[in-house]
Amino acid sequence: MRRRDLLALAACGAAVRLAPVLSAQQGAQPPKPVLRPEEAFRSSVTEVVVPVTVTDDKGRFVSNLEEKDFLLLDEGVVQKITYFTRERNQPVVIGYLIDLSNRTRLHWDKFQEAIIELVDATMEPDGKADKRFSGYLIGYSTEAELLVNTTSDPEKIIERIRKLKPGGSSALFDAVYMACTSRTLVQGEPIEPRRVIVIVGDGTDTSSSKTLEEVVEIAQRNLVTIYGVSTVAFGFHSQGDANLRRLCEATGGRVVYPLENVYSDVSGYLSTPSDEGNYALKVGTGGYAAAIMRGIVNAIAATAGEITTQYILRYVPSDLDVRKPFRRIEVRVNLPNVKVRAREGYYAFNP
Repeated sequence: MRRRDLLALAACGAAVRLAPVLSAQQGAQPPKPVLRPEEAFRSSVTEVVVPVTVTDDKGRFVSNLEEKDFLLLDEGVVQKITYFTRERNQPVVIGYLIDLSNRTRLHWDKFQEAIIELVDATMEPDGKADKRFSGYLIGYSTEAELLVNTTSDPEKIIERIRKLKPGGSSALFDAVYMACTSRTLVQGEPIEPRRVIVIVGDGTDTSSSKTLEEVVEIAQRNLVTIYGVSTVAFGFHSQGDANLRRLCEATGGRVVYPLENVYSDVSGYLSTPSDEGNYALKVGTGGYAAAIMRGIVNAIAATAGEITTQYILRYVPSDLDVRKPFRRIEVRVNLPNVKVRAREGYYAFNP
């Protein structure tokens, strides 16, 4: 199943839009082509860019809102929106962070193919190569490694993904740090294109030198929105799930669980006794494999659709209090029974 199927699934499924990305100096480009931590920490924010997701009570994306439907607050103070759009397929640079630890071995072949579909759908959303969309690939096991530097050619990333094999421990936090500091920039970041990271893993970290809060902060400072595609299998729990949720929710993204509801469409799935458990879909059978793949494809489609479509608001803060380096954002919509998702806030000043 390739791009057209994923986009069809994304269009009819529950899509959720992004969260606030901010901008330091509009159109400003660091003097060097590689993003370093010291280059990312600008002196102060002059404009804030806020991608927003709005869904109804059934989780479907609300796509017909106008600027007048939004209320944007910075530290509780209403802000004047200076730019508004709901265009599809806006420029984006995506970091694909792939868990290559031993924990992904069970369903690696299925996730490998799904990641390829994700690259295909997000870097070529209209079915053809487009310079507006770029990506890079980082694999992490015992260490994090930049496998493919920033490119607008999805085939370079896809070719490398096909050669990957899992094994070792997990350095997730170091991988996020690397994504924010050690890859070639695209001209125009972080406004056009904006920055997104997709983590395919269970959130477990066993070997990083960085901490969770360190990488949450650097992601916020580098204007990144993080999404997670969890590899946790049905009926299991990962202690790393809290890490994945923290990274995504703090930056305005979300976590999807493709293996969580594998049996949700199976009538009476707890009524068939068997040695391995009361499951109508037996492990190792074609029905089980198809259900697993269907769950992964649906999750990947929803994530791809969310990345390529969102509302984007911009504003210039009416007041920047130097005593509050981290400023909280709130976005409200003038409609009942909707959920609005946006970044927690932004860092306005150099630490």
